[in-house]
Amino acid sequence: MSSEFAIRVSGLDKCFSTYDRPQDRLKQSVYSLVARLMPHAAQRQRYQLRAQACARNFWALNDISFEVKKGETVGIIGRNGSGKSTLLQIICGTLSPTHGEADFKGRVAALLELGSGFNPEYTGRENVYLNGQLLGLTKEQIDLRFDDIAAFADIGDFIEQPVKTYSSGMFVRLAFAVAIHVDPEILIVDEALSVGDIQFQMKCIDRMEEVRARGTTILFVSHSLEQVKRFCTSAVWLEKGRVRLAGDSNYVCDQYRDASLLAAAKTNEGKHSPQHTVLNEEGAPAVIKSVKASASTLAPFDPVSVRVTYVVGERALPKLLLGVAIKDPKGTYIFGPNTHLEGVAIPHAPGTHVVEYVIPRLPLLTGTYLFDVGLFTDGGLVCLDYIGSSSEFCVVAEYFSEGLVYIEHEWKTISHG
Repeated sequence: MSSEFAIRVSGLDKCFSTYDRPQDRLKQSVYSLVARLMPHAAQRQRYQLRAQACARNFWALNDISFEVKKGETVGIIGRNGSGKSTLLQIICGTLSPTHGEADFKGRVAALLELGSGFNPEYTGRENVYLNGQLLGLTKEQIDLRFDDIAAFADIGDFIEQPVKTYSSGMFVRLAFAVAIHVDPEILIVDEALSVGDIQFQMKCIDRMEEVRARGTTILFVSHSLEQVKRFCTSAVWLEKGRVRLAGDSNYVCDQYRDASLLAAAKTNEGKHSPQHTVLNEEGAPAVIKSVKASASTLAPFDPVSVRVTYVVGERALPKLLLGVAIKDPKGTYIFGPNTHLEGVAIPHAPGTHVVEYVIPRLPLLTGTYLFDVGLFTDGGLVCLDYIGSSSEFCVVAEYFSEGLVYIEHEWKTISHG
């Protein structure tokens, strides 16, 4: 392994004890105490076995090993319960591993689950000083940063109120503001940005890009594969406490997505209703109003288009982008360009706009397909509105080839006889 690592995890295991009944926990404690008091080894072993029988072992992590280089941005992905939060808590030192080691080099600022590092009875101001000092700053250094922290959190007079009165969004605002202003060498973010509103997500992404440009190592947990693909250079996919795959973030996220969609297709076969995961609460930056495909049935090589109507709110969004993807019934994405990747500017001023996505010659072979449509900003890092399975269409023709797409080709006879 490289000597220039920021985080190194080697053979990490974590086992938790689970109990069928509350009294089993008490019985285990009593048996363990008695075992320590027994003078003879055989007696100690007998009571230790009784103590072990009171609980069942749950291995949250199994033989986890990977390395994060200095200045690298790594995403941790996986389903709920796969061990992501447990792994981050061990790296941060708030949990101890059962076996193995987790080492890091440099000052760590971590944004884990709500409540970590903050005293609910203290005011926001008091928690800024408490958390800042826990992260290694002096009071004088925090004095110099406090106004910037308060401005970034943007919670107004609530900075002087106990944090137990905060909403989850306000809490995350303050916690992230502290973490990002202590000049961390390692920044760890565990799904916390999903709690904040979209405007705050955009601000956090911009700030994380700034600290990354200065060489900060970032460990980033998110259920948003687009955020991981666009923001992280590599990714680690955890499944049932083990590393299933690690490597380039695009490849790992695509493999994880395909596996998840295939699993979902097996339990929801044939169900493809529109899934509008809109974040369009009042005052949202931009929302999709309608999606209309030009046809529901067509033949291979026919033209097809999708007309997307969207509304930009009170503020212009110069980084706005539109993506339209085609997927098959299993959820496998066949093609998914967006305006940012192709250098196409779309209207971003306040108001209603219409953009048409046109495929002059559709190369798909026979079958049923679906369109996904999404509005994003910041190069695709922040999703403003997304409609999955917005339109279904069928490609119909006589049999002439196998597969999903038709590829232009030719046959040549090189020799006779």
